[in-house]
Parts: sequence; structure tokens; C-alpha cells
Amino acid sequence: MPNYRVDFAIAAALAVAVIATWAPALGASFQFDDWAVIVDDPRVKSFQAWWASMPGMRALTKASWALDHTLGGDVETFRRTSLVLHAANTVLVFLVLRLVAVGTSPQRRSAHFSALDPSFLRGSRVAAATGALVFALHPVQTESVTYLSARSGQVAALGTLLSLLAWKQQSMSPRPMLPGLLVLLALGAALAGKETAAVAPLGMALLAATAPGPWRTAHLRALVAPVLLVVFAVGFGLLFLPYAHLLRTSLEVRAPLDNLLAQVGALGELGLKLVFWHRLHADPGEQALTAFGLGTAVGLAVLCTGVLAGLALLRRHPAVAFGILWTYIWLAPTNSLLARLDLYNDRQWYLAIVGPGWLLGLLLARLPNLALGCIISTLTAALAAGTVMRNQVYETEITFWNDVLAKSPRHARAANNLGIAYARACEPEAAAAAFKLAIDVGPERYAPAVNLALLERGELVALPVHCRLPLGGHRLR
Repeated sequence: MPNYRVDFAIAAALAVAVIATWAPALGASFQFDDWAVIVDDPRVKSFQAWWASMPGMRALTKASWALDHTLGGDVETFRRTSLVLHAANTVLVFLVLRLVAVGTSPQRRSAHFSALDPSFLRGSRVAAATGALVFALHPVQTESVTYLSARSGQVAALGTLLSLLAWKQQSMSPRPMLPGLLVLLALGAALAGKETAAVAPLGMALLAATAPGPWRTAHLRALVAPVLLVVFAVGFGLLFLPYAHLLRTSLEVRAPLDNLLAQVGALGELGLKLVFWHRLHADPGEQALTAFGLGTAVGLAVLCTGVLAGLALLRRHPAVAFGILWTYIWLAPTNSLLARLDLYNDRQWYLAIVGPGWLLGLLLARLPNLALGCIISTLTAALAAGTVMRNQVYETEITFWNDVLAKSPRHARAANNLGIAYARACEPEAAAAAFKLAIDVGPERYAPAVNLALLERGELVALPVHCRLPLGGHRLR
């Protein structure tokens, strides 16, 4: 049998790295939508209030916020929960990639495979550990972990990864009933975390496609129940939850084909964020659409070529195909046909980044031990340092919105919300300057003008014993 103690040690080291990297951000303040959906929403103040509001969207995510309110309700309580979720997801990513490494190795796909082959064990662990390391520590993950309103992606990822592991066990087990039940429970939890988990059966199909031939029939049989669950969840959401309204709103924002073309540039920007960390942006805002031209055509061709290359490599190079197609699968719900108000956000990389991390691991697995150790150490230090630096943006509302404005100087929403942040911090002159900037760059918005008028009349802020606090004021969302 393989030495699972090594896998356990790697998983434990990854979890410790997550905790050490994100611990300095535990005291960061609530930001942006946190105030509306977490701090001030009475439906998540307690389990009783949460239950009374059901059925509702993203029920499990809201339940996690209700738990945090029950445990204390301070910002550190919420951040500790998000940190635990990310550490757990990191371990699960490593376990999923270990299964992929076994299934896609040339030795495993031949009749002469031996799980005790030292070269195979080393290479598979390197690839899986690197993929999990990138997932765990990359600075692009700060929006999913540190921005509390984005927790839905973490909750959905936890259920999705558990469902993938259970599904793999179901397809290999002579008694598939129990793991099959676990698949449905985990997938149901993922869908109750965030609706983007509906593509989880595609992830299962990808595992089936990259598995050795004798397992494929069992794998496909095991797909039936998850697909039916997703179909049921979609129907339930459209009939009894606000998803029908959201779908109509999406179609009003942009038609599917228009959104697909717009996403060509958005996906290019998301890709650049993986390498150029200074491009990370907490609120890109309502990006302008560009007309179809040569650049869009080239970008669309590149994206299509990537999909076709992933499919073509499934048979001869399944490990490479897995990394490519995994990325497309997890970006598809938010960056393809259905429009959102924002074309892209950093948090859309949360599960998708496993693909690039896995591909990097395949490259590093070919290196000799000394070179590998140096590169992994350097990569770990660089990712951790980048994440610690990026988390400083979330320290206060002022640092948060100043970072947004530094990258989008004509962002009216950011300027207005920065004004509110300055007012809360008892800096009325800075608040007035921010409101005036918001009026200048977004004259069609009423909130900055109202806030400035309240500030000038002394009605926006009061003067309690310890500090001035806002009596009124309109945030822009």
C-alpha cells in the first residue's frame, strides 16, 4: 500500500500554511456588501431568524453567517470561520488531485502499473501538492477568503470537493449506495452554498474522462443521480426562489452572445491577475463593453482553441487535459453566457485556479530534488508574502476604497463609499473631497450629492464620546 503518512504530512503542512498566511488579516474590518448582507441583515442574526427566512437563496452560506453571529458576531469570528473553510478546502483539493494523479499517470493506465513505483509516487505528490499550494496561498484568493460576503464560494467549494471525492469512491465501490448518498448530500450542500456548484457534474465527468478505461462505465452510471439533483435544484430555484427574476435581469443586462464576447476580455484580465498581482481589484465596477473587433476575435479563437486542445488531449495526455478543462468548467458559470453587473471579479478564480496550479505541478514534477525544493520554497514564500500584502487592503474601509480608486480613479461608487468611510473615521474634510469626486465622475448618481449635503449641514456625522459616527448616508452597491 502507498505510504499515506506522507500525504497526511503534506495535507497538514498545507493547512498550517493557510492559517499562518491568513491569520494576520483576522482583525480586518467588514467591507462593502458585508454591511448589508451580514452585519445589518436580520435574517442571519440567529438560527431562528435564518430558519424563518427559508426557503431562500444560498441557504447554507447564510446559515454559516448565523452561526458566526451566534458565536459572537465580531469580525474576527467571521474571519476565523472563513479561514477554517479555506484550510479545509485546501486539504480537499490536495486529496482530489491525488486521485487525479493516480488516474492519469501513464503507469496507472497500463497493465504494468504499480502504486509502489517511487518515480510515480514522487511525481503524483509533487503535482497534487503544487496544485493545492497555489490554491491555498495565491493572492487572488484573498477576495474569496478575506472578503466575507464572498464566502458563498468557499461553502460551495467545500460541498463540491466532498461530492467529487464521494463520487469517485462510489464509482469504484462494489457497494455504491452509501457513497452515492454522500454524493447527493455534499452536492446539495454545495448548491445551497452557491448556485455555481451546478457545474459539479461536469467536474465528475472530467474525472471519468481522465480515468483508466475499465472504470469509465461505472463512472458514467454514477453521474445520473448528481445530474438529476442539479436539474431538480434548477427547477426548484426558478419556481420557488428569486432565480427567475435574476435570470430576467441577467438577460436585460446583456444578451448571452454579447456577454460571451465581453467575457473574452474579462477572461484575459483574470488570467493576467494570476501573474501580475498588482492588477488584483476589489471592485472592478461596471466595466465598459468594447465592440467586436480583431482583438476580440483573436481572444475568442484562443479560448476555443484551449477547449479543443483540452478535449483532444484527454486520451493521450489526460493529466494536461484535466488542468485545462478544469479551469474552463469552474469559470463557465460566471464568465460565459449569463451576464452579471460586473464582468469579472477576483473571486471567480477560487476553484478554477486549481487547474493552473495542477499544470504548474506537472512541470515541477520533472525537476530533480534539489531544484524542486528550491522552487517550491521560493514559490511558497512569494505566494504567502503576496497574500499578506494583499490582505492589508482589507484592514479598514479607507484602505479598501483607496485601493479601488488607485486602480479606477473614475469609479463613482468607490469614491462615494470612501467618503462614508472617512466620515465614519471622523475625517470630514477627506469625506467631502471623496463625495465631490464621486459627483464629478458620476453626476447621474444621487447618493454622493445627498451625502455631501448632509455632511455640510452637520447631519451626516455626530460626535459621541469616543468618535463621530454616521447618522445617515447612502452607500452605493
